[in-house]
Amino acid sequence: MPIGAFIISFSPVLVRLSSVSPDSSAFYRVFFGGITLMIFSVIRRERFSVPLKIWGLVILTALFFAIDLQCWHRAIGYVGPGLATILGNLQVFATAAFGALLFKEVISKRLIVALPLAVIGLFLLIGLDLNEISSDILWGLLFGILTAISYSSYIICLRQSQSTEKKLPLFANMGIISLLTALSVGISMNVTGDSFVIPTSSDWLYLIIYGVFCQGIGWAFISKGLPNLPAAIAGLLMLLQPALAFVWDVVLFSRPTGAYGLFGVALVLFAIGMGIYGQQAVAKNNE
Repeated sequence: MPIGAFIISFSPVLVRLSSVSPDSSAFYRVFFGGITLMIFSVIRRERFSVPLKIWGLVILTALFFAIDLQCWHRAIGYVGPGLATILGNLQVFATAAFGALLFKEVISKRLIVALPLAVIGLFLLIGLDLNEISSDILWGLLFGILTAISYSSYIICLRQSQSTEKKLPLFANMGIISLLTALSVGISMNVTGDSFVIPTSSDWLYLIIYGVFCQGIGWAFISKGLPNLPAAIAGLLMLLQPALAFVWDVVLFSRPTGAYGLFGVALVLFAIGMGIYGQQAVAKNNE
């Protein structure tokens, strides 16, 4: 999973570099990624015959992923790739809650304490003076929160799709989910009149890299590791992505980050570490 999280940490950078609309970049990510994954699936001669219950779970996973991508890409436009990714990865707390409610997984006290610390860190990152927060920041926060909820639902469903005995093979599962997500986003684009045109050769390059590496290879690594982890730890490990994405945002796009912002990042990362340590301790006690 850490390798996959590292690969997909470049996702917001590629979204920022391309000039297409948020929905268009989401569509081509899962379209190119889905084709890549299905090629691997065919080469490996994976089977596609599974019970209808599994197909229902795959479809639900794709719908949550479509909502996640559309909200997240809009958040990137409002607040930049680093902060948008950190906001979306508040999924860690929703994922832990779903794990506790649906699968009776134990949530550590440290993880409960980590939640407000992470939220405080995020407010330090965007600025403490609420009077100076622009409408773009507010829209970015809204789409970021919606991203977190849909992202968490996607991770839980993806984890379950690979946890059942009669599951689809790895590449077939992720490839079909990606193409179904592309279909869902494509329908939405058609309804809203969004363009499918890729205007420049640079955009073609960015979107192909985005799809093949971030969606194809990155999520194949993540999908393989998910079934072996509790939901809370899976969500926590995914937070390697926002930490790296924020670094890329500062380095590549010169994102202004003062003392409060740096302290906010440190607090978020501290909260992540606290949560991981707490969940690992709970897992050892239950062995």
